[in-house]
Amino acid sequence: MRGSGGGGSVGGMSEDAKLKKGDHVEWATHGTTTTGSVEKTITEDTEAAGRTVRASSDEPQYLVKSDKSGREAVHKPESLDKKPKGDS
Repeated sequence: MRGSGGGGSVGGMSEDAKLKKGDHVEWATHGTTTTGSVEKTITEDTEAAGRTVRASSDEPQYLVKSDKSGREAVHKPESLDKKPKGDS
């Protein structure tokens, strides 16, 4: 058994479910759900998607690209839900 017994957060990624480039995910945007793919894991403070991103290896954020619009956004892991391959 691993972890501290918690099953992760509701509606987001658990600690053990790390995202990686190419993973298909969905997230809430302005009252709707958007799907896209992980482009990059951000593990240090940087500029991305038009804003300053505060991140670290302990608290990463993810650069994602929308399937529909092609626009990029940055989200914390708890804001992203990983979708199974082939599920759109």
